[in-house]
Amino acid sequence: MAGPVLFALNTSRDFAERVAIDLGVSIARHEERDFERGEHKVRPLAPVGRRDVYVVQSLHGEHGATANDKLIRLLFFIGALKDAGAASVTAICPYLAYSRKDRRTKPGDPVSSRYIAALFESVETDRVITLEVHNISAFENAFRSCRSEHLSLARIFAQHLEPILGAGAVAVVSPDAGGNKRAELLRHELEAILGRGVGKSIMDKHRSKGIVSGTLFAGDLTGSTAIIVDDLISSGTTILRACKASRAAGANKVIAIAGHAMFTADSPLWGDDAPDAVIVTDTIPLAIDLSKEARRRVQVIETAPLVASVVERLQSGEPISELLPYD
Repeated sequence: MAGPVLFALNTSRDFAERVAIDLGVSIARHEERDFERGEHKVRPLAPVGRRDVYVVQSLHGEHGATANDKLIRLLFFIGALKDAGAASVTAICPYLAYSRKDRRTKPGDPVSSRYIAALFESVETDRVITLEVHNISAFENAFRSCRSEHLSLARIFAQHLEPILGAGAVAVVSPDAGGNKRAELLRHELEAILGRGVGKSIMDKHRSKGIVSGTLFAGDLTGSTAIIVDDLISSGTTILRACKASRAAGANKVIAIAGHAMFTADSPLWGDDAPDAVIVTDTIPLAIDLSKEARRRVQVIETAPLVASVVERLQSGEPISELLPYD
């Protein structure tokens, strides 16, 4: 049986190369050509007929390529692969754009995550894989004819934290009610790997017109290392609020964790009230030059080995559930 064919669109080449190394394959050749007025062409240069194809494209915006640019390029490429006779096409999107817009908060609001799913299905995508999505249920329920695979990073985070935490008390903090499931997954993984109980706390948060409010905090963190977990860090205001509240509740150390890092240059996250450490992953390259103090606090975990293991299991027919945490 022929092995998988792995493509990487140009803006995600670095991540895909790490996946390719772990898979023991080379990245297949393709062409991306830009035309006047913003149009483009993207096509495979390697044979894909009757082969299982995987395409890596992280859908974050960056200088020179918006999330929309990347999305349409990926969709056109998937369509070209299907037209070329690929047996199956899987989109690997380490970060999935619009996944946070999964419900209506105002009359007439779009449910963008559902529309993204429809776009993937319109070009006959067979499977979409993403990491640490904002709302797991919304992601999975958005698709109808296309399989969706969500890769939680809770186990990777727990393994990274084990040598850091020592023997002291530990508690996992969710910065809002919507992140409670994510926090619970991490708490369960930490309890399994540490061999002892791990506490939990939760904050109340409201966001409207970009302004975050809400200060209710449930949980006693006296003498604990507080681990604040979220899917994404951007401006850092949510993490900073949770950090201050955790220290006020008695935490003697605060670690912030997020699957995706979209740090902004004017973020207040690196001030005196900042977490003692900020742990993120490589799903999005760090797009700004961090200060010396920020670099001291930030740790980046590789996720390419997890993605490669998932691809291997999909190809062999083995369940990927053994790689992932569940309640």
